[in-house]
Amino acid sequence: MFPAQTYTRRRERLQAAFRDGLLLFLGNEESPMNYADNTFHFRQDSTFLYLMGVDQPGWAAVIDVDAGTTTAFANDLDLDAIVWTGVLPTVAELARGGGITRTAPAAALGDVVTNAKAQGRTIRFLPPYRPESALKLFRMLGVHPDEAKSQANVELVRAVVEMRAHKDAEEIAEIETAVDTTVDMHLAAMAMAKPGLLEADIAARVTEIALAAGGNLSFPVIATIHGETLHNHSHTHRLEPGRLFLLDAGAETALHYAGDLTSTFPVDRSFTPRQKEIYDVVLAAHVAAVKALTPGVPFRDVHLLGCRTLSEGLKGLGLMKGDINAAVEQGAHAMFFQCGLGHMMGLDVHDMEDLGEQWVGYEGQPHSTQFGLKSLRLARPIEPGFVFTVEPGVYIIPELIDRWKAEGKFREFLNYDTIERYRDFGGIRIEENFVVRERDCRRLGKDRPRTTSEVEALR
Repeated sequence: MFPAQTYTRRRERLQAAFRDGLLLFLGNEESPMNYADNTFHFRQDSTFLYLMGVDQPGWAAVIDVDAGTTTAFANDLDLDAIVWTGVLPTVAELARGGGITRTAPAAALGDVVTNAKAQGRTIRFLPPYRPESALKLFRMLGVHPDEAKSQANVELVRAVVEMRAHKDAEEIAEIETAVDTTVDMHLAAMAMAKPGLLEADIAARVTEIALAAGGNLSFPVIATIHGETLHNHSHTHRLEPGRLFLLDAGAETALHYAGDLTSTFPVDRSFTPRQKEIYDVVLAAHVAAVKALTPGVPFRDVHLLGCRTLSEGLKGLGLMKGDINAAVEQGAHAMFFQCGLGHMMGLDVHDMEDLGEQWVGYEGQPHSTQFGLKSLRLARPIEPGFVFTVEPGVYIIPELIDRWKAEGKFREFLNYDTIERYRDFGGIRIEENFVVRERDCRRLGKDRPRTTSEVEALR
């Protein structure tokens, strides 16, 4: 973990945003796969990690704003547990690692919260995303699990979002470590891919690299010849000549900071002319978006610039036509680009998504309801310390072609006869990670191939 002072400073900053009451934070529990003692890999709640610096299951903490104290609640292991786990640091030792000097048994948390409630004190909590956390809130506060998210404290959500959104130097260095490992994962995949391999072979190799670096995957690997399915977690297909392969994979460091990159390359050693044309259109959109990254610019504007650049390129290939500004304004480009240009990144690969996209990416402003644009996760002006992805793509989805063609949608902007010839194309995404500085933005991580000639040179 980071030095104890880092976590102490974070809690002090958060505490200063409130005048009174308790701030309640629930860490995660172990989660059984199929019976109680066979659990999924443990992952601590990211906000608990950020504020408390403790990466163990079964913890909770309360910041008492009136008293100016933080108390951690957890139990030391008994002998029966030590037989299975070995000797681990005590609760007091782990708490001190996060700068916390006050500890109590886990059972004491209920009494603290119940007494504060009886006294009429304000108890603020974040929206739970795990059912066991919702049940704890129900037992302590009487908040029904169906209402727990809606009753979470918006002031606390916004305060945590603003703190976690602005990464400090320690965090940025840790994220860059994750991105460097992620680059290694992608280079290995690009070097090994060939006709006849299974998608699972490549997924296994990149997972090995993430684990060997001392961390884990930051999200389930997307390794597929069907890149038109944006989140395709199936690894059952065999790589075929003439296809594109899309790898979207990231490493998570031991401190749980994430990397997130996407590479698209041919199963063969070279792109076909058609693949190269579309790839170059996506790369042009990526380059245009990156050049537009400036502190203070709304990311929504960068997204729309990427959409226009993408559409101009597709118009040059005969897939789109007409007034491109009007096409993007009306959403016709979503035939090819159905998602957003990027998302925040940090302790979560989609950073703080559990706290609500309306606060993380929109500062409480409403989303668009337009197909494509409504999937943009980050729209707010970018600020120093923000870390996010830039990931334009082209995805040829036969079902979408059929639906829109039958409905006669956007015939003034879409050349359906030409689009039909691309039904089996698949998908291309190019994704990189960036941090905002005082005057500019910087790409994170080691270099990797981006242009078609660089990709072919490695292939």
